[in-house]
Amino acid sequence: QVQLVESGGGLVQPGGFLSLSCAVSGGNFSNYGMGWFRQAPGKEREFVGAVSRRANGEWYADSVRGRFTISRDYAKSAMYLQMDRLKPEDTASYYCAAARTGPWYVPRLETEYTFWGQGTMVTVSS
Repeated sequence: QVQLVESGGGLVQPGGFLSLSCAVSGGNFSNYGMGWFRQAPGKEREFVGAVSRRANGEWYADSVRGRFTISRDYAKSAMYLQMDRLKPEDTASYYCAAARTGPWYVPRLETEYTFWGQGTMVTVSS
């Protein structure tokens, strides 16, 4: 069974930087497209960004494009989300997820993802 564990959440001031990690175990990391989602209090979970199995394709939500960057480390079976110029509206629980996909496909829909982490909270506030 594939397990995903997020870490790195916390409190950060507007305009600040934060980096999240997602550690993957129990499966072959290179077999999965990986993504980040978030859910703000009282709102639906939404797509943040994703990367293909071979890390040759990425896609970001309009709200974060140019501020957030996804990367993956195959040696460590880990994915990262670097968040820059954070805004109060970025406050949410952030979830990483794994999808069984083709090597170049970037999964963007929740329904495409099979495995999910428990989430890590990010609060952007002064």
